[in-house]
Amino acid sequence: MSLRTLDSLGDLTGKRVIVRCDLNVPLKNGHITDDGRIRASLGTLNALIQAGAKLVVISHLGRPDGEPDAKYSLAPVAQRMCELLGKPVVFAADTVGSAAEEAVEGLDTGDVALLENLRFNAHETTKDEGERTEFAKRLAKFGDAFVSDGFGVVHRKQASVYELATLLPSAAGLLIESELAVLEKLTINPEQPYTVVLGGSKVSDKLDVIGALLPKVNRLLIGGGMLFTFLVAQGYKVGASLLEKDQVEAVTGYLAKAKELGVEIVLPTDVVVAEKFGSDAKHVVAPAQAIEDTEFGAGGLGLDIGPDTAKNFADIISSSKTVFWNGPMGVFELAPFAAGTKAVAAALTTLDGFGVVGGGDSAAAVRELGFHDDQFGHISTGGGASLEYLEGKHLPGLEVLGWQK
Repeated sequence: MSLRTLDSLGDLTGKRVIVRCDLNVPLKNGHITDDGRIRASLGTLNALIQAGAKLVVISHLGRPDGEPDAKYSLAPVAQRMCELLGKPVVFAADTVGSAAEEAVEGLDTGDVALLENLRFNAHETTKDEGERTEFAKRLAKFGDAFVSDGFGVVHRKQASVYELATLLPSAAGLLIESELAVLEKLTINPEQPYTVVLGGSKVSDKLDVIGALLPKVNRLLIGGGMLFTFLVAQGYKVGASLLEKDQVEAVTGYLAKAKELGVEIVLPTDVVVAEKFGSDAKHVVAPAQAIEDTEFGAGGLGLDIGPDTAKNFADIISSSKTVFWNGPMGVFELAPFAAGTKAVAAALTTLDGFGVVGGGDSAAAVRELGFHDDQFGHISTGGGASLEYLEGKHLPGLEVLGWQK
């Protein structure tokens, strides 16, 4: 079977279509700081509006522990969606209760309603299949068809992602189609040299993708907090930097495997080391093998790749034809430790080839650092889903739509 797309749903005029988006945007004091995921949903929403459907949009935001929590309300998202669509968006203050019922009943052709955060109900994410199915049935009563377009959650077996798709005629939205096309381009005969840049805090989150990509790539650049586990695997001391001791052996194995395959794993040669975690922290640049030789001794914290490494990474990226980047190079939220991430992002904007920013923190970083989406080949909306695709794992939210890898 192949992925079912919008065309498979037939004539949607006057029909209520439940659209599962990923509107999990970052909020600060109730204000959206990055509306990228809302904008990414507009293609599918506008297509359904033009098809004459009545839209019931559902999503999660954050992790509210299965009960209502005002700081995780989708109300600000409804307001921003209204601005971006250029039309009213009715917001229901619950998900399957009376407010949702009233909002859905009031929809006319081309209208849009957004229901409150799915994760205000514990049955959305429970491991109990029966409870998930019952919640999905309560959602299904609002629709004649279901469109799954939240790429960031397709690796999750959750009520609104999996069970709901089994209860109604279902199809993938335009965003999921485009995300899959990008991932196929990264895995099926990618143009070489092929470089993967991995960062972020934990190496344990990336080991599976490293293992899956090693036979396919030419170069693997390692930054972020995960780099310190690699340095320890090479026999260096890393002070008080982030370290996963239980992963050192696995990393050592991957270093050996890369050498066997002729894949170049490029590690930082210098690191920005700070006395503490904070934007006002005193900091110096140190050789990667001499972190504890700084004035901070064993208390020094590595918080970014150094300038020499940043330049080297940028040169390697610029000389590549295919680049996949997932994870910041340092604590980009703090200005003194953002240079490495900025250098990688800048190099990707000048790439004479195909570059992908792999969602999550990387997507937030490039926008926060002043870059625009159209400067990159593609910015993914799903970091975890992208990684699991590249690892070759099952993605239940796609498989229920007929997709097979």
